[in-house]
Amino acid sequence: RMLNSCTFGKVSAEDNTRVDLVPKELTQQIEETNDWVYNLINNGVYKCGFSTKQEAYNVASTNVCKGLQKCETLLQNQTYLNGDKITESDLLLLPTILRYDGVYSPLFRAGGVHTRIRDYPGIQRWLEHCWEAYDLERTIDVEDACLSYYRQLFPLNPGGLLPNPPITLEAMGLRK
Repeated sequence: RMLNSCTFGKVSAEDNTRVDLVPKELTQQIEETNDWVYNLINNGVYKCGFSTKQEAYNVASTNVCKGLQKCETLLQNQTYLNGDKITESDLLLLPTILRYDGVYSPLFRAGGVHTRIRDYPGIQRWLEHCWEAYDLERTIDVEDACLSYYRQLFPLNPGGLLPNPPITLEAMGLRK
């Protein structure tokens, strides 16, 4: 594994607590979760965005919805995808969810153009928790990350048009 343990978030200089992202007792569950997160959601959004046939898009979009619903079901009853501790699965999902409302739904039409993370209260709560607990605003510029898709993906956005209103942390529920 490239990343098994790390120190991140709101950690003081004297606190060097490491987070084990793949605890031995959860390894099999993490592997299974990583598989469906990647196939249904992370790769699914790109299959939607770059589909050239309606049937391929329909399958990919349906899979994205299935993946989001699976996350929602889990996160309604627990803090993280695999229970009460953050794991590799959460880190695998996080970048896609951070860009979902700003890019993958409107530009890639993933899960249907009107699908939003805030429509999944369990996922939204998880996202807000991760954002705050791990001080993610210091490590990623979500607005710029989203806008770069609009600027650089000519086949999907030949005019280089930017969303209006713009993508903001406030709109995503990450800044009050």
